[in-house]
Amino acid sequence: MTQTSTPKFRHIDPQRLAAVRERERAAYAAANPTSHALSQRAAKHLMFGVPLHWMSDWSTPFPLHLAHAQGARLTDADGHRYVDFCLGDTGAMFGHSPPAIARAIAAQGAQGITTMLPGEDGVWVAEELARRFGLPVWQFALSASDANRFAIRWARALTGRTQVLIFNGCYHGTVDDVFVDLVDGQPRTRDSLLGQVVDITRTTRSVEFNDLAALEAALADGQVACLLAEPAMTNIGMVLPEPGFWEAAQALCRRYGTLLLMDETHTISTGPGGYTRAHGLQPDLLVLGKPVAGGVPCAVYGFSADAAARAEAAKRNAPPGHSGIGTTLTANLLTMAAMRANLAEVMTEAAYAHMFTLATRLADGLRAMIARHGLGWCVTQVGARTEFQFTPTPPRNGSEADRILNPALEQNIHLYLLNRGLVITPFHNMMLVCPDTTADDVDRLVAGMEAFVVDTIAP
Repeated sequence: MTQTSTPKFRHIDPQRLAAVRERERAAYAAANPTSHALSQRAAKHLMFGVPLHWMSDWSTPFPLHLAHAQGARLTDADGHRYVDFCLGDTGAMFGHSPPAIARAIAAQGAQGITTMLPGEDGVWVAEELARRFGLPVWQFALSASDANRFAIRWARALTGRTQVLIFNGCYHGTVDDVFVDLVDGQPRTRDSLLGQVVDITRTTRSVEFNDLAALEAALADGQVACLLAEPAMTNIGMVLPEPGFWEAAQALCRRYGTLLLMDETHTISTGPGGYTRAHGLQPDLLVLGKPVAGGVPCAVYGFSADAAARAEAAKRNAPPGHSGIGTTLTANLLTMAAMRANLAEVMTEAAYAHMFTLATRLADGLRAMIARHGLGWCVTQVGARTEFQFTPTPPRNGSEADRILNPALEQNIHLYLLNRGLVITPFHNMMLVCPDTTADDVDRLVAGMEAFVVDTIAP
């Protein structure tokens, strides 16, 4: 009988890591006096010293302040140049300020910004969204958070059901309904959700991704209005669906009358029609946020023909008054112009082809580096999105993904790269390429990662 031995992996040495951390923090502080001065000014009038508190979650001793962003490049307040693989955490997935979008914004800005009335750009955009995503009817929002929130409201309205189902570890923006974790197998309102006094578990259910038995058990009583999910989880570290999972999950949703609401805000990295179109999925509702207008605040959400008809009927049969869905600036003329330019000239098949080639180059380069140094890490890719994770086997659900997160190691890597002119997303280890990214940029990132490993790996 042949025995198989457990592979022995090399690991990052804690003492070497601590020394590198102090060295890199000192180097950052010395190199960024203007950012430091701006941070001191900001501390007087900005909570946490930044416009939004999560801007202080980067790995730096004080926030890096930017002066300019163009294509795949950033320039900070001290004049340092960076290759940007964060790209606004997908908000600038097609590069910073693409010329077509800058022209559209300038032109529309001189002709009207917001009016509460529709224009021709909105009609064109809806037609293009229907062509790309296969859902015939669309509405707009200012962020994916709003779009998810509105889509949940519509799902409840047209089904008459109260319950929402999500996957453990998911993130769908600042939507209170999704902040439910499984703790020892039981749903619990997430501890980090500030100021929420309602027990969210009364109307939100949570199961593990890739667990069809748990999914069916959650749907079986016929009380779930919608399953809200990313086709591949991205915000707790990437978790891919197992073969056949979505085909079976869709069938379960249909069997129990639950609407399938797909959030493609991050997985739009898969292609011009998102993961759902690339893999033949058929959601009832679909949300796309951050990148759809090239970084201008905007989101869209689409309906299948049946869901749209039922939603319209629900609104017509409701008492008169405000629906609680939508905001004054939603679908403003400036945003519609930016979205049209992005869809027509920037978010193209050719752009995706370039991005896929470079993302594959990045993933292959990282895998080769990991193998050279005997690390127990893996690399996951979803189109133009790549991530390395501190485990030899990719996680299959949110709980597994959460257990392998190592915030201290992640932040050390991010700071090390930043000091060498390379920016990756501050939340876990996600990297994006855009149409302006080059092969040399990718090779620089792989070399930067290898330098970190050489500096910190146990001898």
